[in-house]
Amino acid sequence: MAAEFKQSRRKFLIGGIALAALAGCQTGPRTTEPPPTTQAPTPTPTGPVVETDRLRVAVLAPLTGDNAAVGNSIANAAKMALLDTNNSSIRLSIYDTAASGGANKAVNDALAAGNGLILGPLLSENVRQVAPAARNRGVPVLAFSNDEEVAGDGVYIMGFTPTQSIESSVRYARARGARDFAALVPSGDYGQRAAQAFLRTVNDVNGNARAIETFDRSRAGIDAAVSRVIARQAVDALLIADSGRVASYIAPKIQTGVSLMGTELWAAEDDLGQTSALRGAIYSAVPSARFESLERRYRSRYGSSPFRLASLGYDGMLLAIRASQSWRPGDRFPSSLLRDRGGFEGVDGIFRFNRDGIAERALEVRRVTPGGHEVVQNAASEF
Repeated sequence: MAAEFKQSRRKFLIGGIALAALAGCQTGPRTTEPPPTTQAPTPTPTGPVVETDRLRVAVLAPLTGDNAAVGNSIANAAKMALLDTNNSSIRLSIYDTAASGGANKAVNDALAAGNGLILGPLLSENVRQVAPAARNRGVPVLAFSNDEEVAGDGVYIMGFTPTQSIESSVRYARARGARDFAALVPSGDYGQRAAQAFLRTVNDVNGNARAIETFDRSRAGIDAAVSRVIARQAVDALLIADSGRVASYIAPKIQTGVSLMGTELWAAEDDLGQTSALRGAIYSAVPSARFESLERRYRSRYGSSPFRLASLGYDGMLLAIRASQSWRPGDRFPSSLLRDRGGFEGVDGIFRFNRDGIAERALEVRRVTPGGHEVVQNAASEF
């Protein structure tokens, strides 16, 4: 199913008008509110569409089902980008990857309707379903996934990856005297990527990786992994590569004198400082000031708070709007734009795609405080 969205004309450069609307607020604790209850956009029938005066961009996201709140946040934010830039050169259509037929039907409907750029989908398994059909038509996919394994060959991922967050935090800790490191990582793909990033970066900064302990997400599994890491040689810094909720359970069990580090997952929670053992811990994430502005405006428009990943929909649409300056109706999307080494700027700061199709991002380093967090190292403003 697809819902279409139109706006009146105005040109836009990423970093310009829309970002000015997002600027002007100080970085501070992120407000966490219940998931938005925005209803899915009303579907309209799709079919072959021939347009000579408008570019077609599709958003593929779960508008129903378990991930509907996240998907609708992303879709609504993409619409907001068109509103903020008053752009009329793009016709945006939104397809539900959780509807009957799933991601396969969503992408086939989008391609049949003539969409030349796909934003989404969200889940890595859906990206794998969407990629072949889009590739056969020469249509790039800017997925919202953080799974680096699905990137490449026409697929670009915009999600926040643990790899970059861990690298940033380890380098920050090493520069401030930490030499001996250990890590607690969950079982599964996320934990494997976290462990690989941890080992590689500790080696790159001439540190010592003393231990990596893997746990399943059960109380007994976590307790056993913590006991194993405590029994090993003392370290200067310990990475807890899981959510803030899991970190809040682990931190009080760690001996004092060990600096704690987290990942980008911690950015989703603003109450980490309520756990006294986490105060002073660091983690790296995309800058938050512009998202806080987007969040206020989203709440005013839709009556609920967006999920943090809504910014991916907004920034993906900003990139499409920038492309519209050289992309003509009926032509293929100018994929060379996606390889611009100068990168792009959006709600989440600057980013660019590397040769593997993974978004490289400039991250800030934050320290957990009793009231939320403070920024101890600003994100870079240019590559």
